[in-house]
Amino acid sequence: MPWDPICKMDVKESSPWHLIQAQKTYYFCSQHCLKKFAVENAIDLSLIDNCCVPLSKQWYKNKTLIVAIILMASIFLSYLLPILIPFREALLMYLKMIWWAILLGLFLGGLMDYYIPREYISQILAKPQKRTIFYAVGLGTLASVCSHGILAIAMELYKKGASTPSVVAFLLASPWTGLPITLLLIGFFGIIKAFHIILGAIVIALVTGLIYQVLEEKNFIESNDNTLTIKSDFSILNDIKQRFQDYKFTKEQLFSDFKGIVEGVFALGDMVVWWILIGIALASLTGAYVPKNIFQHYMGPTLLGMTVTLIVATIIEVCSEGTAPLAFELYKQTGALGNSFVFLMAGVVTDYTEIGLLWHNVGKKTALWLPVITVPQVILWGLLANRIF
Repeated sequence: MPWDPICKMDVKESSPWHLIQAQKTYYFCSQHCLKKFAVENAIDLSLIDNCCVPLSKQWYKNKTLIVAIILMASIFLSYLLPILIPFREALLMYLKMIWWAILLGLFLGGLMDYYIPREYISQILAKPQKRTIFYAVGLGTLASVCSHGILAIAMELYKKGASTPSVVAFLLASPWTGLPITLLLIGFFGIIKAFHIILGAIVIALVTGLIYQVLEEKNFIESNDNTLTIKSDFSILNDIKQRFQDYKFTKEQLFSDFKGIVEGVFALGDMVVWWILIGIALASLTGAYVPKNIFQHYMGPTLLGMTVTLIVATIIEVCSEGTAPLAFELYKQTGALGNSFVFLMAGVVTDYTEIGLLWHNVGKKTALWLPVITVPQVILWGLLANRIF
């Protein structure tokens, strides 16, 4: 099966978006990727009109739209079938909690897609050096976006050329190290306990990223074909200065910029939103129909309790800001900070939305290694927390 040369997604040969250049046919997942390929390779954009079917004619194949219609239908049916009322209430609650994070992540991803050249990402986040992982974790800390919002940004970094280990480290670092969630954790747990949680997230992100670098070196995971080879004398700062000098602040340019950002947002949305909606639906089913007293009874400060906590967090994790109060409630009920840490981190390292997204866009081996590497670290850090506190 061919793959899109821009986002590297698998594409069927029957795709309406294709381009023939130098006796070679390129297939694309969307018109956005096709246009981007044409711009990067100095291809006449008018050629696109002769080889593409308008996106509007393909609406019935849009996965995000299909999942959204199913969820909307379940909401309408809940007014006829009382058994669906708990699901409707849970679903609407989750959507209310994270809609802003998803939109923020897509918007930031759209900005990155339009304004940040692949050379920058390849220069900072693609080199097979240990410091690259530290850069990725630092960037994840600065990103300060919910665990679901960060998915869009991570996939945009991947499209721009960030190495697979960098993307994974970025994903693990961001949800629990940003300023808003740091303040939230301090408010719930106090400075010392909150610091232990945040330090654990950073350490796990660094260790996992470094292990992924070893796996990549030995070809045990997929490498990123989007990465560019950068000249040794290339300077990001000088390139920014040159681009700023050449930029013209006109209405036409601003409109073009806005259009480019919007196209990037929609293209990124097609990649990640349907996974997020599936994750929310599964979380809603669990929250609606699994008795809460079961969680409280079986999630004590033992290895078995920690394992149950891991499983539960995998199912119901929705958003870092939404998970933090639940983790504190668990701490109040059990007195086990380690279980709260496992509850918080498990939603990132075993989240089916995140693993599914990695599986579909980065590679199966990358997705499968994530829980294998991270879960033992999370359990060990949780056991340490239970000993200390």
